[in-house]
Amino acid sequence: MKFADVIGLDSVKQRLVKTVRESRVSHAQLFIGPQGTGKLPMALAYAQFINCTNKQDNDSCGECPSCIKYEKLVHPDLHFIYPTAKTKEVEKPTSKDFISHWRELINDHKAYINLPSWYEKIGIERKQAIINARDCNDIIKTLGYKSYEADYKVMIIWMVEKLFHAAAPKILKILEEPPDKTLFILISDHQDQIINTILSRTQIVKFPFIGEEDLTEALLKEGFEQNHISEAIKISKGNYLEVKKILAQVDEADINTDWFTKWMRLCFGGQVSDTLDFVSELSKHSRDKQKAFLNYTLRMVRESMLMNSDTSDLVRLNKTESDFIIGAGTKRFYPYIHSKNIHPITEELEKSIYHIERNANPNILFFDLSLKIGRYLKS
Repeated sequence: MKFADVIGLDSVKQRLVKTVRESRVSHAQLFIGPQGTGKLPMALAYAQFINCTNKQDNDSCGECPSCIKYEKLVHPDLHFIYPTAKTKEVEKPTSKDFISHWRELINDHKAYINLPSWYEKIGIERKQAIINARDCNDIIKTLGYKSYEADYKVMIIWMVEKLFHAAAPKILKILEEPPDKTLFILISDHQDQIINTILSRTQIVKFPFIGEEDLTEALLKEGFEQNHISEAIKISKGNYLEVKKILAQVDEADINTDWFTKWMRLCFGGQVSDTLDFVSELSKHSRDKQKAFLNYTLRMVRESMLMNSDTSDLVRLNKTESDFIIGAGTKRFYPYIHSKNIHPITEELEKSIYHIERNANPNILFFDLSLKIGRYLKS
């Protein structure tokens, strides 16, 4: 991957290129920032640039033997560590056991991935993955060998906050005093979850959210419509993964908005017969769709509370949502969500999500929830 393939973040690119040009590549660097900002793509581009045999002014050539192997993620001096968990096929997992899955996921998504997508790829959605002691032993063993052909051996540790605390001491020495021409790139979404002894041994490279113009340009090239892009970026706050998720669910989002608008009016109006009809129709859909709708309702309730708390600059709504939530005159919804009912409404919605996951009867659940929300809206 080249720097040109990473969306935006020009200041970060320039800083990394400068470290190579001035021969000041720190042996252990921590790429830290919000999810969806391109830390893994940047790590791959940086490593490829360092080992490119025909560097351009601000990027790797993409054509030399080293770049070609980096593009395919098969360079013998490029190594990966990431969270894993036991599966039916793998009793004692290490990162190497899932390398084919890892390469497929990165290639399919241009390295813009997150933990849920990785867990889904290796079939551990319901488990907690970690970077275990076996992986730490592999790091020491792998870096103990001489490099095969590159100037630098590169070890990318993705989601280092998942490093098991009891395994961390194994790599402290090599992280602090690695073999010559060794580069650690640690990647994390949450600096506060990283073990302090690991954190103190790294040079931090902070990643901001991707700029709106850069995001728009990238998404237009992917074939998305301008009006959908603008609304999705407004909601996502510069998170590329979230923007893609929103754009992929435009139709579903429109359905959720229609449902939410109709449901809140039925709850407030207390129209039992119409509410029963609505609940009956909603109950015909899959539990995943019901759960998604409840999560969407939670977000709309919280956005309404932000509007009612003089923090409208934090509100993220598309035009259709804004027409109902903010509206005009007596038709605006947000005044009905306030400090006296936000907590009970939120609690009831979260409880309902919990029960939907555990196969509760949706007809009973949604009708009972409708009555409760109706009472809270009128309080």
